[in-house]
Amino acid sequence: MSATLTPFSKAKAWSVHAVTASGVILALLALLALFDGQPKSCLLWLGAALLVDGLDGTLARKFEVKEVLPHFDGSTLDLVIDYLTYVFIPAIFVYRFIPLPAYSALPAVAVILLSSLFCFCNVNMKSKDNYFVGFPAAWNVVVAYFYLLDFAPWLSLLTIALLAALTLTRLKFLHPFRVRQFMPLNITVTFVWMLSCAALIVQYPANPPLLLGLWLLATAYFVAICLWRSAREWFGESGRMG
Repeated sequence: MSATLTPFSKAKAWSVHAVTASGVILALLALLALFDGQPKSCLLWLGAALLVDGLDGTLARKFEVKEVLPHFDGSTLDLVIDYLTYVFIPAIFVYRFIPLPAYSALPAVAVILLSSLFCFCNVNMKSKDNYFVGFPAAWNVVVAYFYLLDFAPWLSLLTIALLAALTLTRLKFLHPFRVRQFMPLNITVTFVWMLSCAALIVQYPANPPLLLGLWLLATAYFVAICLWRSAREWFGESGRMG
């Protein structure tokens, strides 16, 4: 069914693009915070950009933006901003604030940047049921764990290498706003994760047990559902879906 082209529908479509475009301002604020030596502010601005990215796609589908404004590619706009907020700024955050073994910081950042390019250019990035195929270059999420959990330098480096390698695999990663199965629960857990993570960042280095427990419980849910979805494919139960 084609969208109804009216001034109001066009205004709504442009407003969705404006929401997406606001991510570049959030990226700028995160970058300035990084340059000013304020890791907490940087992570919070990246978190705000993550929230915008999670919501703009839902709005775009609701208001049929592709049909109303076919000459303006919102997907390209989204990808440009995502590379900044998911990859480039988090990579600089790693270089600036995350302890790594001697002489490994620059190679580690290069691995993050290069492996993420494959992810962003992979036309098979998503399965038919909207899971990400391979690690989806969510380094903005990863750096929050590095910062809050004070990983040992060698463990941070090993984690970077492992996640970069997982970019090339068919392991499934949840997209909470696109996967229809368990969607209400997925979205609820996502907001629990985001709110508890933001609260932990604000209170760092204190780690209130309740907040930390909620955050880690939400993390365990995401890991479990990703392994569950991957295992279904490994054991041939959903080959038609991937």
